[in-house]
Amino acid sequence: MQWGGIKNGALLALIEREAFDIFLTGDKNMQTQQRLEGRPFGVLVLSAINWPVIEPHVQTIALAIDAATRATVQMIDYGEFVRRVKRDGG
Repeated sequence: MQWGGIKNGALLALIEREAFDIFLTGDKNMQTQQRLEGRPFGVLVLSAINWPVIEPHVQTIALAIDAATRATVQMIDYGEFVRRVKRDGG
């Protein structure tokens, strides 16, 4: 949708205007910065958005999406991405 870079308040307004059912986000701070409860869409906050962390939990996320209801916020916690430090071979 090319909505990258849109600030949270404007993004939520766009989501409402476009009549989305579910908003999936990795922004764990959004819940404290914006009023999410009571919106005409459900919000699922992912604990990580990095594919190596998400991939083994796609089924869990899909089930949460299927079960999500409007006007609710749910955190899906399946771990966080931890960047590994590459060590020199010598």
